[in-house]
Amino acid sequence: MNPDWLVPQWPAPANVHAVCTTRAGGMSAAPYDSLNLGDHVGDRPMDVAANRAILQHAIDAQPVFLSQVHGTHVEWLSDNTVHGTPADGCITGQPRVACTIMVADCLPVLLTNGQGSLVAAAHAGWRGLAGEGGRGVLEAVIERFSALAPVNKAQVATKIIAWLGPCIGPQSFEVGDEVRDAFVAHDPAALAMFTPKAGDSSGGKWLADLQGLARMRLAALGVARIYGNDGTQPWCTVSNPSRFFSYRRDRISGRMAASIWLD
Repeated sequence: MNPDWLVPQWPAPANVHAVCTTRAGGMSAAPYDSLNLGDHVGDRPMDVAANRAILQHAIDAQPVFLSQVHGTHVEWLSDNTVHGTPADGCITGQPRVACTIMVADCLPVLLTNGQGSLVAAAHAGWRGLAGEGGRGVLEAVIERFSALAPVNKAQVATKIIAWLGPCIGPQSFEVGDEVRDAFVAHDPAALAMFTPKAGDSSGGKWLADLQGLARMRLAALGVARIYGNDGTQPWCTVSNPSRFFSYRRDRISGRMAASIWLD
């Protein structure tokens, strides 16, 4: 794999593998330079296809690229699942099929169970993370783990390991009251993840900690082992233009991918 890509440092079972790409290692020209994996952002299709082939060769598995719509649907993946299937979460127990999420500010969440029999990925932008009535994409993924786990379903979440990839950081993610209210209405403790924006006289602008909100949701579901993004500057997509794509920073932007698979 490209040495600039992020490989999770977490206690996953030996047969579970994961990676999150960066801008490095691809064929695309500016402003998509160089490993753009999104086929919907205006890049040349032949360059996107070449970049996806680079990823597939590097991981020796088949990444399945979803059509992400900021929702909560979780798709079961097999080697017959077609690219562009609408979903914001995916799960599989089939070897060498890579659950894959594309991001350029939203939070990618990779998960596996302690037995190494299932892997999953979730696209956690604020809409998908908040969901409806407190049920967002992470709740939907954990539900699928529970439904598919062979034993002790009541304790599935305590056996799950999660890794959070790079996303827009808490010093860059400016949101309005509607975003804060979507989380606080479900859990008043979520207010701690929103800081008033300095200099905002209206009082309606906040800086949101997206990874912190995801950690709260996972903890509430019983997931105690959470690794990766801790909200510090090196994980911020906006603050690291040479390493990460960022739609909010650039508007015209490529997409990175976080993938997890079984060997």
